[in-house]
Amino acid sequence: MVALVGANGIGKSTLLRTLAKIQQPLSGEIRLQNKSLHSYSNGELAKEISLVLTEQIPSKNLTVLELIALGRQPYTNWIGNLSENDHAIVESALDKTNLHEFKHRKCYTLSDGQLQKVMIARALAQDTSMIILDEPTTHLDMYHKAYVLNLLKKLAHDTQKTMLFSTHEIDLAIQLCDEMIVMHNGNVFSGTPCSLIEQGIFEALFPNDLIAFDASSGSFKVKS
Repeated sequence: MVALVGANGIGKSTLLRTLAKIQQPLSGEIRLQNKSLHSYSNGELAKEISLVLTEQIPSKNLTVLELIALGRQPYTNWIGNLSENDHAIVESALDKTNLHEFKHRKCYTLSDGQLQKVMIARALAQDTSMIILDEPTTHLDMYHKAYVLNLLKKLAHDTQKTMLFSTHEIDLAIQLCDEMIVMHNGNVFSGTPCSLIEQGIFEALFPNDLIAFDASSGSFKVKS
């Protein structure tokens, strides 16, 4: 479970989109499984990386089950028929995200938090070693922010998949993540939350006129 954090406009979404080959690198090279990302076809990459982005899904008229089943698209034949194995993987994704009771609901009837779980389940059904999520807690209340990030941590540990996500919920990320990547002023720092706190990385992340980082609690405080 790896969180990517930094101030607004620092380039978090750009980095994730570049890692997912949605846009070309500004410079340098990305290697995945010791192979240049540029050499992957879209079909090959869809079996290595799944995405949960902030864009609206094409049709909320799909049922939860139908949307999750779209995760099997890289593996199905040209008319999209699901095999017994595909059905089993979709059912497993439903189990892992506790969505069985919603499987026949239309997606337009779901809350933001429920729909985010469905998108995560679809990524699980794609059965890749890495899942990239761009701000998965946007528009969620505090409880559901914590719920989604805790779910991602459990899934990462239970499935041995890498969950890489951008977030503004730095306090929650510090509590829940195994590692963090911090982008700041053209520099990139990475490590465990504890090691980054010890290095004083979070103290310099934002202007100190309004908020300050409290290393003892691992959280930001508003200055009085």
